[in-house]
Amino acid sequence: MDVTVHTVTADAETFTCNAFLATGAVTALVDVGAYDGVVDAVREHVDAVDAVYLTHQHGDHVAELDAVVDAFDPDVYAYGEHEHRTHAIADGDAVDIGDETFDVVYTPGHATDHVSFVSDTTLYSGDVVVHDDGAFTGGSFGRTDYAGMSRERLVESIHDLLDRLPDTVEHMYAGHGDEYHGDVRAIVETALERAERREPKYPDE
Repeated sequence: MDVTVHTVTADAETFTCNAFLATGAVTALVDVGAYDGVVDAVREHVDAVDAVYLTHQHGDHVAELDAVVDAFDPDVYAYGEHEHRTHAIADGDAVDIGDETFDVVYTPGHATDHVSFVSDTTLYSGDVVVHDDGAFTGGSFGRTDYAGMSRERLVESIHDLLDRLPDTVEHMYAGHGDEYHGDVRAIVETALERAERREPKYPDE
């Protein structure tokens, strides 16, 4: 297995999620972000993108989808409807990212259409669980204080994620904060503990 993951939004100076380019048998983007240089950043590594997988459709995750579709014409996988969606995905589906097959886990709470992707080695967690995101050091979780969000449902989703997370997972790529390599289960458990306190993530919530 020769998968390399690049954060193609790393040079963004405006607010965006992390968008990840995974190379391998299926060259794929997990989220596309809101960085207007993302297409050029992708082209620094590959000439073609086979697929885009959306964790959810908040603006910071999909703002550059038009540009990515225009540039690469990839298949687009999403839980929620979108004009560019070519494949609907649901909990329990299997998808290929890089050289691995991932389980789709429905993880709403931060967003009603949120999914995470789990393989034997890797977790793409979107915003359900994040790492070193500025609010907390280590495991953290997506905010739930806006309309349509639910802390109770996010807590359920993290429990579901833990139930489906193999102990062999050692790479986590989250929508915000840093990537993590090591005991991913411990990071997710820490995020769950913090989310279960029901305290505001940010002081002004």
